[in-house]
Amino acid sequence: MFKVAMSEQAPAAVADVLASGHIGQGAKVDEFEDALRSRVGNPRLATVNSGTAGLQMALRLAGAEGGEVLSTPLTFVATNWAIMAAGLRIRWVDLDPSTLNADLDDLAAKVSPETTAIMVVHWAGYPVDLARVAAIADECERRHGRRPAIIEDCAQAWGATYAGRPLGNHGNLAVYSFQAIKHITCGDGGLVVFPDDDSSRRGRLMRWFGLDRDPGALPRPEQNVAEWGLKFHMNDISAAIGLANLDGVDERVRRHRANAAYYDRELKDVAGLELTRPVPGSEPSYWVYPVKVKRRDDFVARLAAAGIAAGQLDPRNDRHACVAAYAEPLPKLDAVHDQIVCLPVGWWLSEQDREHIVNTIKSGW
Repeated sequence: MFKVAMSEQAPAAVADVLASGHIGQGAKVDEFEDALRSRVGNPRLATVNSGTAGLQMALRLAGAEGGEVLSTPLTFVATNWAIMAAGLRIRWVDLDPSTLNADLDDLAAKVSPETTAIMVVHWAGYPVDLARVAAIADECERRHGRRPAIIEDCAQAWGATYAGRPLGNHGNLAVYSFQAIKHITCGDGGLVVFPDDDSSRRGRLMRWFGLDRDPGALPRPEQNVAEWGLKFHMNDISAAIGLANLDGVDERVRRHRANAAYYDRELKDVAGLELTRPVPGSEPSYWVYPVKVKRRDDFVARLAAAGIAAGQLDPRNDRHACVAAYAEPLPKLDAVHDQIVCLPVGWWLSEQDREHIVNTIKSGW
């Protein structure tokens, strides 16, 4: 279901960094960030050492101290563990069965004076309706005198767009992941995109203990830390890998989309299978291709027998013992959780591969 996308130029790029005598955060990180600014379309950003670190930073920048964060349980656990690491309570939002993202009606019903942040997850590369989320936050401010911060977890959504713009350009804190099997990898790493100059300034300091490492900064002994931070910065080795892989990422996303379009056409009328529906105005990046199927175990076994990897990507987070205190009824998630299956949709699939996948599914399970 996944493959690492690694440029042939990456080994030489890393070797150059190793031979340079400077392997921490330096010129390569600066170069990578400059390249990312043009790709994301927002000049206010900072690389970090993981998407999880980026989420922790975003929660602090949002001023989410105390209270609760509304979040989906259908995501990788890093999303919700970052909330607990910030000392915040999780309030689960039910699932929209048609999109497999958060049910925004349930989100609107659960916003309260206790809500300090809304964690939006663009799961599997499918954008959430950000205009609706913003309207919910605005209504919360009108009713309760406090607008919750909106944080977008874009870990699985590099290249996805909403309202014609890349994620990270809609007035919210947005966090990407460059982990090993994402559309673009640095080996590991992440990116925080900021909505304004103040959060950008604070975030760039926060990623390295509150100290300024940008060119032209005062020598470290002369700096005064106004807001403490942690060791979240990216290093030049990871940045060199990312730069090498950046050249091919647009083509990889294009191929993911082409494969998804093929599945959309070929699987739309298969009995016992239901496709996921993107929200209007969005263009997913299709990190994986989620569907809902009857008799999931039989379906996965049939594909496995044909040499096809498929299965559950992110089991629901709310059933882990460490979050038992936050349990609440989620009937829509209950109804579809055991039907969700992710199909391979990546850049490595040949036309013969995807035909084999479709023909196997059409043959029944």
